[in-house]
Amino acid sequence: MKHWIAATAGLVGWMAMDLMSGGAPAAAQELLTEKKVFTLQSFTTQSGRTLKDVKVGWESYGTLNADKSNAVLICHFFSGNSHAAGKYDAKDAAPGYWDAIIGPGKAIDTNKYFVLSSDTLVNLNTGDPKTTTTGPASIDPDTGKPYALDFPVVTVGDFVNVQKALVESLGIKRLALVAGPSMGSLQTFEWAARYPEMVAKAMPVIGAGEADAQLIAWLDVWAAPIVVDPNWNKGDYYGKTPPNAGLAKALAVVTLQANHQDWANATFGRRAAKDGEDPAKALGNRFQVQSILDNAGEARAKVSDANHFLYLVKANQLFAAGGTSLTDAATKIKAPVLLITQPKDLVFTADAVDRTAETLKKGGVDVTHAHIQGSRGHLDGVISMKQAEGAIRAFLEK
Repeated sequence: MKHWIAATAGLVGWMAMDLMSGGAPAAAQELLTEKKVFTLQSFTTQSGRTLKDVKVGWESYGTLNADKSNAVLICHFFSGNSHAAGKYDAKDAAPGYWDAIIGPGKAIDTNKYFVLSSDTLVNLNTGDPKTTTTGPASIDPDTGKPYALDFPVVTVGDFVNVQKALVESLGIKRLALVAGPSMGSLQTFEWAARYPEMVAKAMPVIGAGEADAQLIAWLDVWAAPIVVDPNWNKGDYYGKTPPNAGLAKALAVVTLQANHQDWANATFGRRAAKDGEDPAKALGNRFQVQSILDNAGEARAKVSDANHFLYLVKANQLFAAGGTSLTDAATKIKAPVLLITQPKDLVFTADAVDRTAETLKKGGVDVTHAHIQGSRGHLDGVISMKQAEGAIRAFLEK
């Protein structure tokens, strides 16, 4: 159980690596990478606000070929960062979240492809030294103080535009593949719709082409514990006590929805959190599932930022591929799409995914729809991706 806590605390919610399953064994890992920083002196958001000195971290695997035609972009999930594969040091406990499919001889073969990945704007992981991002916790060069809620609302389109600037700074004009899980799938759809001439193939995983009303409402539930925490103080908490109690509970909610009841029932059942403390005997006596989720949320909150969480929620609520609607985006996407989903997903549900596939097909997009299975629901799109290895290879070889 401690093993599970450590894994989930490190990558809560729309998660990366579960140390109990998925991925290649650490002993077989040969891919090493380093974290770099990309800087834009000036960046104008889709809302029209210009930001100075915008920074995001990035990393890469493999070698860019002479004509720069072998580049693959991986976009990360809600609570993730650029660490998609490999290790920073051979002694690292675990590789990046999609290491099962990215690396030498793997489905996305780094002997063939140059794979890059970047942190997004308003990245959640402000306390992680391997994450670089610009967001509400960053210092506004004009005031010398953190932006807090003066930071502009940003969109998935803004995430993509920063990535585009990074890609172009490397001299890359066209990407052989854009891919990513969860929020990474939203960025993938956005890339394909907004910059169709730059995307040869697209692989959105565990995601849909726009946020529907149900998802918008659920994202509000995710955010609610933060905004009712008195320490949030309308976003003005830098240099004061942060709203970590609310953030921890928000992360616990995300973790629960990113999993599935099959996993929860099999892992915890109705066991009490502590022996001798029957939940029926006192209001404060808890079930194990409650305690574990809270412990994971509390651990993760210590290296995360509440305002960044809220800005990520807003970006996901606003999402519609291409900035308008999925129907409109479907007429713009030129790349063939490999849509990989999990039928038990409780975040992007099967009906939402099916609507996405049908809408894309009606718009003339070449769609291949592959399914992965497991007891983890949404999280299987990260930890169980080796199941999709054959579908990915076939898609890339087309």
